Amino acid sequence: MNDIHALYDLWKKNATADPDLIEELNAVEGSEDEILDRFFKNLEFGTGGLRGVIGAGTNRMNVYTVGQATQGLATYLNTTYDAPSVAIAYDSRIKSEKFARFAAGVLAANDIKVYIYPELVPTPMLSFAVRYFSCKGGIILTASHNPAKYNGYKCYDPKGYQMTDEAAAETYGYIQQTDMFTGIKTMDFDAGVESGKIEYIGAEVVEAFYKEVEKACLSKEICASSGLKVIYTPLNGTGNKHVREMLRRIGIAEVRVVKEQELPDGNFPTCPYPNPEIRQVFECGLSMTEDFPADLLLATDPDCDRVGIAVRTADGYKLMSGNEVGVLLTDYLLTRRSELGLLPKDPVVIKSFVTTDLVTAVAKEFGASVVNLLTGFKYIGEYMTMLEAKGEAQRFIVGMEESYGYLAGMHVRDKDAVVASTLICEMAAYYKSKGVSLYEQMQNLYKKHGMYQNSLLNFAFEGAAGMQKMTDLMDALRADAPKTIGGMDVLTVADYKTSVETECATGRQTAITLPKSNVLCYGLPGGNKVIVRPSGTEPKLKVYLTAVAADAQAAQAITDRLAADFKEKVK
Repeated sequence: MNDIHALYDLWKKNATADPDLIEELNAVEGSEDEILDRFFKNLEFGTGGLRGVIGAGTNRMNVYTVGQATQGLATYLNTTYDAPSVAIAYDSRIKSEKFARFAAGVLAANDIKVYIYPELVPTPMLSFAVRYFSCKGGIILTASHNPAKYNGYKCYDPKGYQMTDEAAAETYGYIQQTDMFTGIKTMDFDAGVESGKIEYIGAEVVEAFYKEVEKACLSKEICASSGLKVIYTPLNGTGNKHVREMLRRIGIAEVRVVKEQELPDGNFPTCPYPNPEIRQVFECGLSMTEDFPADLLLATDPDCDRVGIAVRTADGYKLMSGNEVGVLLTDYLLTRRSELGLLPKDPVVIKSFVTTDLVTAVAKEFGASVVNLLTGFKYIGEYMTMLEAKGEAQRFIVGMEESYGYLAGMHVRDKDAVVASTLICEMAAYYKSKGVSLYEQMQNLYKKHGMYQNSLLNFAFEGAAGMQKMTDLMDALRADAPKTIGGMDVLTVADYKTSVETECATGRQTAITLPKSNVLCYGLPGGNKVIVRPSGTEPKLKVYLTAVAADAQAAQAITDRLAADFKEKVK
């Protein structure tokens, strides 16, 4: 406890760069729990960078933790490259702009050229800027869809996807060597701009981004005549200007924006969890449908890299899952390219391995191959970069994760809700011109290929004891794989940590070529499947269930059996 109090006193004396920090430290004086929570550890830096509650202390997001991370990054870049440059972007979260400008000053003080957007922009536009300026790195200040009290700091590599494990580990080594108060080189932001070390990203870069998104479109003429009605919410985030501009460009004229969620606001007053996966974020938009019967409701998360939709049906508006939208986009893009004679030889669809296998069934119909990768869009970005290096970029059709992230086009290496929103609306217009809604088209695909029901179970393991229990559970599952799950025989066990898939009946083993990861996958008869992995960002065990059947009722029965069995296993 003495070290904690020494840190607390050190911060009270030195944390003068942001008056809010001193005010907060004074407010918690004498409160052991409050002080402990702020100083018992440092925010961890991984491939996702930093993420934490905004505030004072080593376990908080503030100018000093951001500065320390940026100094470590600067040392890594200057050690690794000659004359490196970095692109910076930020979202609508509390202090995002302040942190971005502070990071720019640190990089400039380390003789690293900085390109920074003059206002908040969607996360994919950071990936675009890294590639546009041939930067050696990128930084974006965002905490995606987390509650308002959080902020985050993500680092990108020269290819435009999130930093690799190796680069993150090396950067972390330099971060650990940096004192938060005496080891950070700084430069005033305005002085950096005046010197030319910091340069604002101009409108021509934004226009270049729009033009690349337009290249992914296939049915603009249909959009203009469709009469499609859209209600859009950027959830008080970064998507407002860019999504609306793209919908205008493809000819979707009837777009209403949710006023309460239109303008940037890091407090997210109408949606404390600004996550397009949950119904609450659509409530304000749904109330607008009484006066404006929209065909489609569209919600992008605050940093505009993920998008969710609700579709009008005869029984009211239905939210569609991330898996369903991924299936619809796959089917639409392959169908439309085929109709227009634009389907390349050996088309490729890329997905995370927890995304529905219905994508594979749809792709097979068009002769497209599906590549399954670990969870994390950087793996999709890496595969796209490999295709590009081989001169096969044209083969890429779409990439996706079940958590509402999609990408079409080669303009970025991250999930992009600007292009995804554009294509979803284009797709809805295309089917509307045929008298079919997106919901009805999804039911058509289920009838053709079978019902694929995908469910996610989350098991929380709080605290050190909980983390140990989760580790023990994974070890037990790895050491003694279940013979049956939900009354079905386990046919295969794929262990992504040992990189081996075992056929249970014969013991035959096959090498898994993906990077090692703490994931177990159990293959069951009929395409049914269970995947187990600890969350990379939360103290949770995630269990992904796939149930395949002729209809929804049968698929639900399988899901119930699988879920009941696994709930017993984690007791």
